[in-house]
Amino acid sequence: MPNPLREKSNGRLVLTVPLIIFMDDVSGNVSKQWNKHHAVYMSNASMPREMLEKEFCVRFVSSSPHASPMEIAKAVKESIEAAADEGIVAYDCKYKDEVMLIPYGLFDAGDNPMQAEECSHGGLHCNYFCRTCKVGGTTSVKQSDEGYLKLFEIGELRRPEETIQQILEQIELSKLSGGTTKVQAAVSSTGTRDTTSASIVNRLLELGKRLRKREPGKPAINKREVRQTLEREFEKMLGGLPVEDHINPLLSMTGLNIHQDTPTEILHTILLGVVKYFWGQTIWILDKTHLVKIFQTRLDNINKDGLNSPTLGAEYICRYSGSLIGKHFKSLAQIMPFLIYDLVPSTVLNGWTVIGQLVVLLWHTRIDDVEEYLVRLPQP
Repeated sequence: MPNPLREKSNGRLVLTVPLIIFMDDVSGNVSKQWNKHHAVYMSNASMPREMLEKEFCVRFVSSSPHASPMEIAKAVKESIEAAADEGIVAYDCKYKDEVMLIPYGLFDAGDNPMQAEECSHGGLHCNYFCRTCKVGGTTSVKQSDEGYLKLFEIGELRRPEETIQQILEQIELSKLSGGTTKVQAAVSSTGTRDTTSASIVNRLLELGKRLRKREPGKPAINKREVRQTLEREFEKMLGGLPVEDHINPLLSMTGLNIHQDTPTEILHTILLGVVKYFWGQTIWILDKTHLVKIFQTRLDNINKDGLNSPTLGAEYICRYSGSLIGKHFKSLAQIMPFLIYDLVPSTVLNGWTVIGQLVVLLWHTRIDDVEEYLVRLPQP
């Protein structure tokens, strides 16, 4: 049986095009006054890395000060899937012939809050704080010896179909008496919070409270009538569409597992996260022990040939230690053990040694011995 793509392409060569989809909130003003817009950009992931980093290889897709991120994401999803269904005929300069292109989403890039929203996840402040797996638990569990150790093990991966089911369950809970508490408990126990269906849930909760509220001199509305009223309001909000059309569209995007295809954003998670706070603790120790000047002298004289940033600006870093940015932390993470080896407690030095090893691994863009690497990976 012939491949259906052969018929669709009319015998043309078919090429798939993996897309990197980036969404973030940006300011629409040239001035410093903040004017929030949500913008989407795309890149062709099959291009060489050195080309991907160039501005002209990043394509603008859409921007709006009014549409929510998930409304824009729905339009992007529909556009990609329509292009994949129909195929895009283009001339290939390498093969000197027409080819058919089939685009698909490879992964969604962004910062942690945006990626959490794309995954219908509550973010880093949830009990179950990871958008990729189910690591976590209540505060008491995480503070216990067993719970703390569990945080460093591979967790059970989240699945889009399971997340969809949890969202539907939260919608049903919003129709019940005490719905607010029940929905909050569901979010707390799973980490799932969907911004797309939030308006429906909030509307049902508010209406339910109003219907169940006892007014002086009036008989209470019985449970059956309350439920019927809520169901009618729910159907009205759906507008004749299935409920699945009112939840996160990325959970059902073809070829994309949104929980696994939102790679960790290194800048905020590592450099402006772990490294920044460890730096703050270290500089506090140096200040209390009056060793900042010694640290500054060493920093000013250390050999910087192996760093991407040849000028670290020792005076600036020590004077404005609380106002550093990503590039400073990226360089400091690589050299701190050589500067503080006899200035801080061994626990702090060991911490910086581990951070240095981590940062080096994070900026590796290629694994040469893939087969050996996969064997050494811990299995879930």
